Amino acid sequence: MHAYRSHTCGQLRPSEVGQTARISGWIHRKRDHGGLLFIDLRDHYGITQCVLEPESEHFERLERLRVESVVTITGDVVARDAEALNENLPTGGIEVRVRDLAVQSEAEELPLPVFGEPDWSEEVRLKHRYIDLRRESLHKRIVLRSKIIDSIRRRMVDEDFVEYQTPILTASSPEGARDFLVPSRLHPGKFYALPQAPQQFKQLIMVSGFDRYFQIAPCFRDEDARADRAPGEFYQLDMEMSFATQEDVFNVIEPVLKGLFDEFADGRTVPNTAFERVTYADSMAWYGSDKPDLRNPIKMSDVTETFRGSGFKVFAGMIEKNPKVAVWAIPAPTGGSRAFCDRMNSWAQKDGQPGMGYIFWRETDGVLEAAGPVAKNIGEERTEALRVSLDLKAGDAVFFAAGEPKAFASFAGRARDVVGKELDLCEKNVFKFCWIVDFPMYEWDEDNKKIDFSHNPFSMPQMSAEEFLAIEEGDDETLLGLKAFQYDIVCNGIELSSGAVRNHRPDVMLKAFAHAGYDAATVEEEFGGMLNAFRYGAPPHAGIAPGVDRIVMILAGVDNLREIVMFPKDQQARDLMMNAPAEVEMKQLRELHIRNVIPEAKKTS
Repeated sequence: MHAYRSHTCGQLRPSEVGQTARISGWIHRKRDHGGLLFIDLRDHYGITQCVLEPESEHFERLERLRVESVVTITGDVVARDAEALNENLPTGGIEVRVRDLAVQSEAEELPLPVFGEPDWSEEVRLKHRYIDLRRESLHKRIVLRSKIIDSIRRRMVDEDFVEYQTPILTASSPEGARDFLVPSRLHPGKFYALPQAPQQFKQLIMVSGFDRYFQIAPCFRDEDARADRAPGEFYQLDMEMSFATQEDVFNVIEPVLKGLFDEFADGRTVPNTAFERVTYADSMAWYGSDKPDLRNPIKMSDVTETFRGSGFKVFAGMIEKNPKVAVWAIPAPTGGSRAFCDRMNSWAQKDGQPGMGYIFWRETDGVLEAAGPVAKNIGEERTEALRVSLDLKAGDAVFFAAGEPKAFASFAGRARDVVGKELDLCEKNVFKFCWIVDFPMYEWDEDNKKIDFSHNPFSMPQMSAEEFLAIEEGDDETLLGLKAFQYDIVCNGIELSSGAVRNHRPDVMLKAFAHAGYDAATVEEEFGGMLNAFRYGAPPHAGIAPGVDRIVMILAGVDNLREIVMFPKDQQARDLMMNAPAEVEMKQLRELHIRNVIPEAKKTS
């Protein structure tokens, strides 16, 4: 028999009754029932109940051992009595009568419990992550992560993509976040950077003649922690394809994601239709966000004309003074009570707003009437026209946000989310995907009074190269109306990825940057490697990079990435378990030709 186990702790069944088994694992919990000592032994695969009688030579030792001690138990597999069956365990039809015991490792008093999974402070959990990972729910989520990544790989290979690895030590590049820098010992004063994404490398792979690339790519960004992005490092499904249009990317990614989410749905569903496509402009106008949660059926509407010249002087005055002002309506089906309207008004004030205008409709003695100060001020005719246009009825309400949309859109989007959740309007147990398309190529930078890139400077404009090259310098009207082949994919209000049809022509790229105020010398200095590669024959190419961590988070049904990452950092990007970042010896700094200059404010930290 094997030194440690003939079976795992999740393997024994009634068919093995009468056999001798050896199992190894952690003591999950102990129970003393009328003299009998019951031990739940746990390993990666499951739990098996073991039992000792008081006369056993191992009784006292097992009784003394703390939970989470590691032991090897050899014994007879016996059937449980009918009243002792545990249908919640795959091994619940048997137990092991202990004949022999080997203690592999005694546990000291635990800093946090494993059994029962009580809520515990994040600091303690991260410092002792090796214990935290033993907890059933977290353990299962880490295994789920592995299975999801394996499924992604299989699906990409089935789509004729080939996985290639790109460098981890590379050059610093302006990707929009801070780089992690690595000093070079062999080249004093020079630094490598960890890749924020393999963006330039994957495009160079296309230039090198490889056709369909993918990678489960590690990415590194020195940025503050967020609930949906692990601080410091994260993983993405990086992909690129040659001779490809936007449609080709969609046709690859949709079945990969739909199949993946179907596979791990666990009672949830993915609509069996193509992912909805929403233009950036419509997404902002309807949802106040470019990552809308389509489980919420509420669509906002522009009702500026309803208030223009109306008796509601607050909105009417704003519209008259500023042509950029708009009024948006946020319908609230079933929200037609003063109590709910007052609650939303209070929420708006807590969100930093002066409040929210509203109208709600009720039926009194068979007569439909509108209530609220807004209705009284704009009059019955405008109120009724508003109700009809928004398809509202008795028991419904509508809220309003006003100002320049660029300033209030995000607030309106949050209000839409709150209304949907408070009124229980959102679909449950469903994954709603959508593509956000037609991002503007440029936007107006009010601070610097100039045109600048809106989303991604390396994407192709939605016009022919010749048409783009013909746009004259300073033609702001044309540039601000120009759309790019840029796209995001969103699931349940979480942005999974941005992608684009890449700008593969040096002349178009230099012109695109010139319109944003960057001279050719600057572009050559920052992106000369890629530009030079394009000068020797570059295929049209496109790609995207859905975030693996976010995909796992959604499928696992958790709101924090630290619940699906094996060894995460804390909110300050510290590894509390390994005590990183940490000081290094002066000898190491001298080898790297580096001297520490610590800011005064941080010397005591």
